[in-house]
Amino acid sequence: MKPYRRFRGLIIATLLALSFTKAWAVDERVQLKTSTGTLHGTLDLPSSTAPYPVVLIIAGSGATDRDGNQTQLKNDSLKQLGQGLAAKGIAALRYDKRGVGESASAMATEAEMRFETYIADAGQWVDWLRQDPRFSRVSIAGHSEGSLIGMVAAKQTKADGYISIAGSGRTAQALLREQLRGKLPANLQTKNNEFLDKLSAGQTVTNVPTELMVLYRPSLQPYLISWFKYDPVREIAALEIPVLIIQGTTDLQVSVADAKRLAAAKKTAKLSLIDGMNHVLKQAKLPAEQQATYTNPALPIMAQVVKEIVAFLPSVK
Repeated sequence: MKPYRRFRGLIIATLLALSFTKAWAVDERVQLKTSTGTLHGTLDLPSSTAPYPVVLIIAGSGATDRDGNQTQLKNDSLKQLGQGLAAKGIAALRYDKRGVGESASAMATEAEMRFETYIADAGQWVDWLRQDPRFSRVSIAGHSEGSLIGMVAAKQTKADGYISIAGSGRTAQALLREQLRGKLPANLQTKNNEFLDKLSAGQTVTNVPTELMVLYRPSLQPYLISWFKYDPVREIAALEIPVLIIQGTTDLQVSVADAKRLAAAKKTAKLSLIDGMNHVLKQAKLPAEQQATYTNPALPIMAQVVKEIVAFLPSVK
């Protein structure tokens, strides 16, 4: 082989190796000590020189972990989001909420949980990030239910910026009422509406039918009461920081109308509607594509999500 060909081959091999090298510097495992247990998270750090801005990513409802996954639904949406931001020079902190993943032991019992607990945890993570000299500005990004948690935490901690991703523009009780409308027998529909009214008024309910126990079991009712007190429209309107609202047009769980409600409440917010993006931030223009996006971590999130956040952060001072 001639020397120039060997040299050319070495260059090509090097370029190929670099193209498959992670664009972020490291996935750093971190912990946060709280009065009731330790929370665990992952820092996605850029390869550029610190300091750099950082985004705290708050996962959605249920047993959704720092990667955006549940036991039977592995899609890596939040993992890809954090790593995508790090590749663009923005650090990201993803964490397992208490009761989930490595933070499971931080939740004593379901009956002790309150929506404010999640807000306080997010606030402690913001304080933790502010103590690290590697980070300049601290913003919060909340996905799905994490959007409402993030709104309140952003106000309480005076975060530098706030990003709602697939966040509801309605109260939790309004969503539950709508989701169950027409899907229950008449007698259970009446009971469901009665329970939602009482819980919204801060009252617990009794004699819960077996069919509704998964939603209104006694141990969960205190959490629902605490959650129902918060209205995302009111909370986002109270923010005095830059706000970005991101919503996919093919999201089956949260609608474009929800995003528009939030934007109407916060006139200075930037609203970004991403065509063909579903609830887990992936392309799903056809109904048949939806399920695969929830269960296939190899499918990438839509690049525009990262682009919108990267373009927004310079407005965060």
